[in-house]
Amino acid sequence: MKQANKPHHHGNLREALVLAGLELIDKQGADALTLRKCAIKAGVSHAAPAHHFDGLKGLRAAIIAHGHDLFAEAMREASIKSAPSHMAHLDAVCRGYISFATAHTSLFKFMFQPHDIIPDDLNDLTRDVFLEKTNASYQILRDACAPFGQSKITAPENLTTDNLTSDNLVIETMVWSLVHGYAMLFCGKTRVRACSPDFPEFSQLLSRLIL
Repeated sequence: MKQANKPHHHGNLREALVLAGLELIDKQGADALTLRKCAIKAGVSHAAPAHHFDGLKGLRAAIIAHGHDLFAEAMREASIKSAPSHMAHLDAVCRGYISFATAHTSLFKFMFQPHDIIPDDLNDLTRDVFLEKTNASYQILRDACAPFGQSKITAPENLTTDNLTSDNLVIETMVWSLVHGYAMLFCGKTRVRACSPDFPEFSQLLSRLIL
């Protein structure tokens, strides 16, 4: 009897499994994500993912890291087209943030939903990439907010590392809360604008917050 050919994958299996997971999340939602389904979609044996990830938790971490890489690129690309001012740059970064959320709704929600991922429980490669990519995407927003934190300190004698850091943290937290909340309002199946045509543009809200 002729044996059936087993699925075999040539090339970067780790990346193939991550891309398979991204496709599952995009088409079927986060609840559809399993190691078995990713293996089938990648054309490999059911045991193959275990050679690259610490179970489903490791695969989730790798998918989130990949998502943050795409997320960071969306913000960078948007900022390149901005006018040469701090406000225009921040507005462009935030628009890249919102555009990513609306274009990749399922992935965006998956990236920011509560997870039981503990970096120290991951293998070295997955942990390092996870921390690098998640920190890098937030750093883009942090850097765009930095000039406004500095501008709040009016007296030169008060300019110290401690109060500058504290002030920047307040500004970036307010901006992050605004842009993330705005993105969540517009990335669902029911858009806020459909219910409220007069909902203010993001730039208007950002200006009121910062200036």
